Amino acid sequence: MPRSGIAADIRWFKETFGLPMSRAISGTLFDVDMLTAIACQETGYLWRRLRMRFSSVERVTALCVGDVIDARPGGGGRRAFPRNKAELLAWPKGDEMFAIARAVLEALAGLFDDFKVPASDPRKFCRGFGVFQYDLQFFKTDPQYFLQGRYCDFGNSLAKCIEELKRDLAKLGWQNKRSLTDFEMACVAIVYNTGRFIPRLGLKQGHKNRDGIYYGEAVYDFLRIARTVRVGDAGEGPEPGRARLASSDSLGSEGTPYKVVTRSSTLRMRSEPKVSRPPTRNVVAELPEGHIVRARGRGRRGFLQLETSLGGARFVGFAHADFLVRAGNDAVAQSAAPGTAARSRGIVAVHMPRRPGTVTKRTAHAGAHSLNENGQPGRAGTTPAELRAELWAIVDWLAVDRVSHKRYQPRAGLTFCNIYAHDFCHLAGIYLPRVWWNARAIADLSQGKQVEPLYAATITEMRANSLFRWLRDFGTDFGWRRSASLDELQIEVNQGAVGVIAARRREDGSSGHIVVVVPETSVHRAQRNSLGSIVSPLQSQAGARNFRYGHGARAWWQQAQFAESGFWLHA
Repeated sequence: MPRSGIAADIRWFKETFGLPMSRAISGTLFDVDMLTAIACQETGYLWRRLRMRFSSVERVTALCVGDVIDARPGGGGRRAFPRNKAELLAWPKGDEMFAIARAVLEALAGLFDDFKVPASDPRKFCRGFGVFQYDLQFFKTDPQYFLQGRYCDFGNSLAKCIEELKRDLAKLGWQNKRSLTDFEMACVAIVYNTGRFIPRLGLKQGHKNRDGIYYGEAVYDFLRIARTVRVGDAGEGPEPGRARLASSDSLGSEGTPYKVVTRSSTLRMRSEPKVSRPPTRNVVAELPEGHIVRARGRGRRGFLQLETSLGGARFVGFAHADFLVRAGNDAVAQSAAPGTAARSRGIVAVHMPRRPGTVTKRTAHAGAHSLNENGQPGRAGTTPAELRAELWAIVDWLAVDRVSHKRYQPRAGLTFCNIYAHDFCHLAGIYLPRVWWNARAIADLSQGKQVEPLYAATITEMRANSLFRWLRDFGTDFGWRRSASLDELQIEVNQGAVGVIAARRREDGSSGHIVVVVPETSVHRAQRNSLGSIVSPLQSQAGARNFRYGHGARAWWQQAQFAESGFWLHA
């Protein structure tokens, strides 16, 4: 379904039910967008069609019923009460309940073709009632809710949802949190659907639909779209072929401001107050000379706990106090927001000029030109599901592991991670340079001069080490922003964003490395620890070993041969 349709449905829902939802969440950790996302997942397939047929909101909410799945004789299917018609009829007033549940199924069959097949079986009936789908298993303890049709009223359905979400929050042990992230809200929704949450599975939990999307993933998708839809705003969110990145660099005003002063190099911000072995193992960011941070506390061994903004992302970690000096109270960490439009002046994007009529193919050895084959895939989607599918299509079309695609195959001691990353981004409509201006050209462009792209005169090929520097120094000008964690990196990529991990070698003559982070599939997933934190995102690469989906060495970017590394995202 086009995003414009989803946005219109979400806008209608928020305009229609926003006030009661706002009142119901008072004093809770939930918000209107979270409730909207759950409603979209539970009964959106119904109310988005019903609202087109009926002007009465009450009629729409009364017909938000579903779930006709019975227990299968050989196992599988529904496990909760009532597993089938006979089990419901055997319960007190079960015959009355069956009549109601059967009648609403027949009413839907009279409206929509997809309900005609289950309605043709006289044993079938509905188990989910209300916009937020209060399940018929609760008929045993709360029969009057169903028999009196209380579920028809949105307020009653909402109250049941909030009541259950509070219990789900307690199951996760999060009832004392001050706020919930979008990811955490989706985790609570998973418990709402399944009764439990398994951290190592991430969002791939709950009911799995025909497209292979799990309940948690679907709720998260709806939540992120809901964030873009404002009541009374006719805008339809991000442009086709672009994901919407969550903001990352929001900093508090608390803490003492300090300035980085090393007089020799960058200052390493670490995940814990100690130097790891190798020294790069626990580095979360390299802070440049003069960078402003805020100290939030004192750690062990002379370290301070810090918070700062870098490359469009918020970083939290530790650095040694010996390399920090007090700054004025008005000092602010400078972090440029990612650019949103193509630059037409100054230091602009550049591509290797080509002779008219020439075609650069995957089957030829790599050069400085970008691919321009017929039938190249791209990104034009407007929903997370569409964008994910398009990124998977790019991975499969590039087929980096196919021997006939000589462009990516290692040869004569050379590997081509840089070219594969460029090609992936190029097809996704994102600028990651294959060639870039040399220092003289950048100086001229900065002064407003026109510079012609000439190989070896004004432009040079970009290898992995130089791509790292480009992302660090120029990335924000072209829409890239840093990511402070692997969890955020994978989550945003799963929303259809483009992500990369890049690392620069200590010896400039040695090869650095860059990989693309790709959306998780039903088969290929990121690696998570027992707490659910990602330890290795799902990657796609050319290199000594080429693979479409994989992981490589664990935390390869933190290995001792690399001087620095980072994660980047682009909408």
